[in-house]
Amino acid sequence: MEEAKKEPQPPLIDQLKEYAELRFKLAKYKAIDGGSTIFAGLVADVVVVISMVLAFIFASFTLAFYLSQLLDSLWEGFGCVALIYLLMAIIIKVNKKSIEKPIANAFVHKIFKHKSND
Repeated sequence: MEEAKKEPQPPLIDQLKEYAELRFKLAKYKAIDGGSTIFAGLVADVVVVISMVLAFIFASFTLAFYLSQLLDSLWEGFGCVALIYLLMAIIIKVNKKSIEKPIANAFVHKIFKHKSND
């Protein structure tokens, strides 16, 4: 009876080196995955914000020209829109603390959202 030839096990040091290399590669790939996910989300959010700003600007001009037509004065229509924005700015300034916290929480949630999926 002939015993099956077994390949000798590599030394423990070699196994530990291979394990460390694999762990390093895994950490690198996880970092790349997380970074690309965050970057893609931010790019999509920037596109949405730019679209919303453009829509807001055109809606503002539309409202200003409409009010100008109602008031029979171009400067009064644009002045009314300016006053509306001034009131909005004052309201936001007064309620700044209560507005900042949900925005900061949403931003942190957006960044760390991918960790809950792991």
